[in-house]
Amino acid sequence: MTIVTMAPRSPLPESPPGSPPTVRLWAVTLAGLSALLLTLVAAGWPPLTDWDASVAARAHEAALAHPGTTRTNRVFSDWVWDPWTMRALAAVTVLWLWRRGTVRLAVTVGVACLGAAAAQQLLKAAVGRDRPEWPDPVDTAHFAAYPSGHAMTATVVCGLVVWVLHRVKAARPVLVAAWTVAAVSVAGVGLTRVWLGVHWPTDVLGGWLLGGLTVALAALAYRRVEAADRRQ
Repeated sequence: MTIVTMAPRSPLPESPPGSPPTVRLWAVTLAGLSALLLTLVAAGWPPLTDWDASVAARAHEAALAHPGTTRTNRVFSDWVWDPWTMRALAAVTVLWLWRRGTVRLAVTVGVACLGAAAAQQLLKAAVGRDRPEWPDPVDTAHFAAYPSGHAMTATVVCGLVVWVLHRVKAARPVLVAAWTVAAVSVAGVGLTRVWLGVHWPTDVLGGWLLGGLTVALAALAYRRVEAADRRQ
């Protein structure tokens, strides 16, 4: 009698959303759009600045006409979706990943968040775009306008949290909830910044694009290191 023995199966690799070619396509697309928007903003392209001014003016009129909504937007912008709250969420995520032994994921999230914060400040200083100015402001903000730090930070942190949950194979209800909260947070924080009159619409768009690019690059870097380890 011939006994056939089968080698034990190795654990299935973690499967994040999107295949590497898809993530690369997203990275290239987001990089191209980010570069294009940055160029147009830095050059002060009239059609873009006119559109910014028009949307910002209408948003400011609405903010003055609806003080209750404006107060709500300030709460969400300053306490719920603000960069420090998002950084705290990122820190909790890094700690959780570290404690569960997924050190590489923890390092990836930490480095991506730090890199995004540094890039954001460098771009603000380099572009030096003035924020909207109003005779009757409903909120105030400091430093340069482009890109929106609120929008970029929320996109980076929420995007990384969703990516991490896919990597660790979280349950479907958890993933659905995470995607929903992330989408509402990223869209919501951008809208609040324009409503409150502290950013031009393209500041927010730039933050979204750069934040998405950061997440895509983090996922690609993680994949590359993971693949290199498997070849060894």
